Amino acid sequence: MSRVQKGLIAGLAATIAVSILEIANLMLGPWAVSFPRLLSVMLQTPDTMAVGWIAHAVVGTLVLGPLFGVICPRLPTDTPESKGILFAVGAFILMSLTVAPLAGVGMFFMRAGFGTLAWMIATHAVYGIVLGNVYARLVERERRRGHDVIHGAPAH
Repeated sequence: MSRVQKGLIAGLAATIAVSILEIANLMLGPWAVSFPRLLSVMLQTPDTMAVGWIAHAVVGTLVLGPLFGVICPRLPTDTPESKGILFAVGAFILMSLTVAPLAGVGMFFMRAGFGTLAWMIATHAVYGIVLGNVYARLVERERRRGHDVIHGAPAH
């Protein structure tokens, strides 16, 4: 399996994890403005939050996941989770300087309040932890499978 494919799977898992947090935010809170809500506003469909959810899923799975797979080996940290957090913080900074102002909440979500800023940092950290962990598990599984085969036959 290629690094891009592993990243795609890890991105899907991380997006699902963050989506669960976003659903909790919407159902039990809201504690902060949700990212799918921001995306739907930015995409000029404020009354159709499904558009924001789709954009959230596409970016988290099809863009960020594979990108992480490509650059993960080059990230200057020791653990898979710290690599994921570093990557997610980079995505957060990029989003805070581009998506947030376009959505009308200012750079780093300042018009949406500190709660939204804190929520975005927390959900990106969770995304990074899950992304790095799942990616590392896929790498390790592939490495173990490679060592289980001797001359094309199973070792046990």
